[in-house]
Parts: sequence; C-alpha cells; structure tokens
Amino acid sequence: MWCFLLFVSSCSQSVVTRDDTGTRAFLEHYFSTWSAQDMDGYGACFHPQARIVYQPAQGDSISQGLTDFLHSQKMAHQQATTPMKERPLEMKIQGDNKVVQAVVTWELTKGPIQERGTDFFTLKREGTTWKIISLVFYGD
Repeated sequence: MWCFLLFVSSCSQSVVTRDDTGTRAFLEHYFSTWSAQDMDGYGACFHPQARIVYQPAQGDSISQGLTDFLHSQKMAHQQATTPMKERPLEMKIQGDNKVVQAVVTWELTKGPIQERGTDFFTLKREGTTWKIISLVFYGD
C-alpha cells in the first residue's frame, strides 16, 4: 500500500495545469493574419528556423524553410481569383509552459468553394508569446 501511495503521489506532482487561453489566442491570430493577407503579421508567428511540411493526399511530403513557405503563401494570395479566408474549427492543445503541440482542424473558403484540412503545430514559448517551430498540414 505504501508503494502505491508513493506512486500516486509522485504521478500527481508531474501533472502540469495550464491555461490554454493564450495559446488559443495565438492560433486565432495566426489564422486571422493569413486571411487578412497580412504576411508580415503571419510571418511573425513563426520562429526564424521553423520548418513547414505539406503532406499531399498522395506522394511525398514537401518540406520548406520559412522564407520559401512565406513566399508561397504570398503568391497563393496574389494569384487567387477570389479572396481566401481560413478559420479554425476545432483546436486540441497539449503541452506545458515551454512547448505546446496543437492540432487544428480548419476550413478554407475560396469564393463558393470550401475545403477542410488539419494543421499540426509545435509551438515554443518566446517571452510572453508563442512561435511556431514546426507545422505539418494537409487538406482533406
């Protein structure tokens, strides 16, 4: 019995309780800057050494550094025939006060067309905010 109580006691001490409000606000800001075509604000969401990976439905993953990724996003907006808006539908967040992983299901609207997909983020605490150090995403 003593070993069991010691085990339970040590387990409860390792649980980190965190308020996800700041993380959710950061992710909302990420989506709103992209939708507003604010590429400076959007780019500021990322750590300078971030990696971004797109996973197509079939074929190999496409991995990019931040500069190439931001350029591709800017070009996508410029070449779109109608404004594109992306909004988060569901967020699942886990982690601690240093590193967080978030899974966000989103909806992309391009005129009358709506698509869904999922982003897998790894976020790193930088001062009072978060920075994206890894993003893996795909469309459904």
